[in-house]
Amino acid sequence: MTSEERVRECLERIEAQEGALHAWAYLDADAAIAQARTRDAEAPRGPLHGLPVGVKDVIDTADMPTGYGSPIYEGHRPERDADCVAWLREQGAVILGKTVTTEFATYQPPVTVNPHDPDRTPGGSSSGSAAAVAAGMVPVAYGTQTAGSVIRPASFCGVVGFKPRHGWVSTAGVKRLSARLDTLGTFGRTVADAARLAGFEPAAGEPRIAFCRTPWVEAAPEAEEAARRVGARELELPP
Repeated sequence: MTSEERVRECLERIEAQEGALHAWAYLDADAAIAQARTRDAEAPRGPLHGLPVGVKDVIDTADMPTGYGSPIYEGHRPERDADCVAWLREQGAVILGKTVTTEFATYQPPVTVNPHDPDRTPGGSSSGSAAAVAAGMVPVAYGTQTAGSVIRPASFCGVVGFKPRHGWVSTAGVKRLSARLDTLGTFGRTVADAARLAGFEPAAGEPRIAFCRTPWVEAAPEAEEAARRVGARELELPP
């Protein structure tokens, strides 16, 4: 499949579902197709070459508006790309568009709905990225997390969310909520896709898994039991 074919496939899904889902803050179909044609005409730069990527709208893009989910910044045009977006371009990725974020990545309810049930939330603050990947509108997308803004919407929408350790990649050009906590994260339909968007190939061999026992404050009993079963099976923990 060419990059243009993949991008057009994404745009068709967006056209069919966006009216109900509201996952995108900005989209320029013609510009996305033009990027894809350029990628198809050149030698591959890496594993992300020609791949459409959604970018959460708290991450600066010089060629697209970045509104941080707020009417205060409607139409705002950053002077330069965020470091992570510049890296995507170096890798030959296609920046498909900007995905919806809650206002300044805080607790304002999102306009995006859950693609599995429109009466339920997709989770925030990276709501648009998680929902767009879950709906097949884009194969991978960037999100950000201060507390739970990658892992929560990934869980709610049924996709893979990867929140690396703090400082794994640069957050220059990302609207800060907390300099000590903000982390760039990724969404994908597979672990491998989410890992590649973070800039590395999944390690070969057996995975290393840690299970952290924390107070079960709001988890439903069935969620606690599911986590306990997985931990016991994968790590041979006592019941």
